[in-house]
Amino acid sequence: MDIGIPRERRPYEFRVALTPAAVSMLVQAGHRVYVEHDAGLGSGFRDGDYEAVGATIGYSGEEIFLRSELLLKVTRPIAEEFNYMHEGQMVAAFWHLAAANRKKLEILLQRKVTALAWETLQEPDGSLPVLHALSRLAGKMAPFLAARFLQNDLGGKGILLGGIAGVPPAEVVIIGAGSVGFAAAQAFAEVGATVYLLDENIKALQNACQRLGHQVTTMLASQHNLAKMTAFADVLLSAVLLPGQRAPIVVTREMVQRMRPRSIIIDYSIDQGGSVETIRPTTHRDPIYVAEGVIHYGVPNITGIIGRTATHVLSNVTIGFVQTLARDGLAKAMEDVPAIARCVNIRDGKIVYPGLQPLFQERA
Repeated sequence: MDIGIPRERRPYEFRVALTPAAVSMLVQAGHRVYVEHDAGLGSGFRDGDYEAVGATIGYSGEEIFLRSELLLKVTRPIAEEFNYMHEGQMVAAFWHLAAANRKKLEILLQRKVTALAWETLQEPDGSLPVLHALSRLAGKMAPFLAARFLQNDLGGKGILLGGIAGVPPAEVVIIGAGSVGFAAAQAFAEVGATVYLLDENIKALQNACQRLGHQVTTMLASQHNLAKMTAFADVLLSAVLLPGQRAPIVVTREMVQRMRPRSIIIDYSIDQGGSVETIRPTTHRDPIYVAEGVIHYGVPNITGIIGRTATHVLSNVTIGFVQTLARDGLAKAMEDVPAIARCVNIRDGKIVYPGLQPLFQERA
């Protein structure tokens, strides 16, 4: 199979779909891999590293798209790249189509492109291996982000997360005990913050209790508890997920209005539309804004700025599925591997992922 890896074109996106080591596995299996010039540069991989394992270097994104039966990206293609897609092509990426505009959906349908969304690749046990891997990484970044924007020079409250003798630590409230929330809770606890973890799923809270012990206080995410806990949080992190669907609003504007001035909200659900009523997407260049007196952080590609680590994580978890697709083709891969079948959002000009069709109809 002809497999393409283009350079990511979104601002402050330093990841690449596969490492040279993973590309080597595909080449050794007899596949042709085309890598765009400097695609791996942000992750510390040179063109020569890919050539050394048998890849062919292409010098434009258009060339890579046109040559590929299976195209591997990290983030959803930009407008320019939609023009390069062709009928029957498979494009794997973090699509987040539930939060995409209708025009992009229409292009995929008209061109009969198969969109494979890593965020909906789901095993029979309900786990989301690709999404969870990147989510754990994003969760570990949370204390670094919070510490930075709590500084006075960036408009924060001037609080040290872990406190010091005679001065209490910051109060951190995390909504969602999934991969992001758990990793963030663990990371905040390790730096000495006071951490509260809320979720509707009692089993998720029990798991957190068993693994984190008294480092973290767990609570049921009722409306009463959400209103109570958000009111005193120095850091509020929302990590609510409905796979393949728009994130529900769990933090209302009224809750934000009751928060302490210059506290910070980090919404990790922003790539699915956001779970805080006052949030909007931001960028690594301009990551924060103030609304209702509270600092908001809404960067969708959080791990895009740790390209080396994030690329290794992504490559490690996707290569097995890529090998299956390349070896067996889409139809057989979907039949033999249920996770890949759940990964397919659009195929042959039709929306096939459950939950996406109603959203498309709503925008008609």
